[in-house]
Amino acid sequence: MHTLCARGTMKPEINAAVGFLSRFLRVKGHVNDRQVQTFSQSLQDILAEQYKHHWFPDRPCKGSGYRCIRINHKMDPLVGQAGQRIGLTIQQLYLLLPSELTLWVDPFEVSYRIGEDGSICVLYESQPCSVGMPAIATASSPSGTSGAVSPMVDSHISCKEELMVLGRTSPSKAYNMMTVSS
Repeated sequence: MHTLCARGTMKPEINAAVGFLSRFLRVKGHVNDRQVQTFSQSLQDILAEQYKHHWFPDRPCKGSGYRCIRINHKMDPLVGQAGQRIGLTIQQLYLLLPSELTLWVDPFEVSYRIGEDGSICVLYESQPCSVGMPAIATASSPSGTSGAVSPMVDSHISCKEELMVLGRTSPSKAYNMMTVSS
């Protein structure tokens, strides 16, 4: 899929996040393919600019809150900006996207949660590589399985794993989850 040895790359993570959000527009909305492409490209550009000084592959949890895309009673301003570029109002975006969504875009992992107490699902995951070693990247498939591209190198604990270790503050609820693949 990609090589992470070029230490600052965030393109695969941004692509995974943008692809996830774009699928909602395609599936739920009356948004044509050209509008979806424009939304996707706009959001990729906006996120890359927003994250460029907040991307730390050597410390993936650093800046996680800053990179978090959040939709609840407020629309994430970056998503709103991309939506407005294709003529969608904030109200229309609320109808097309989950009403309660948290999307974490971190080095080596993109995950989401629908609902305040929903399960955390991984959209994209890769491992950092050592010099001269291949990278590993996985992406969730519609069946929920993951495919590895090359051998594993290092393991690390993700920001979402840290959250799960700390435990939840309220009882879990059952939510239907949408599985996506690229």
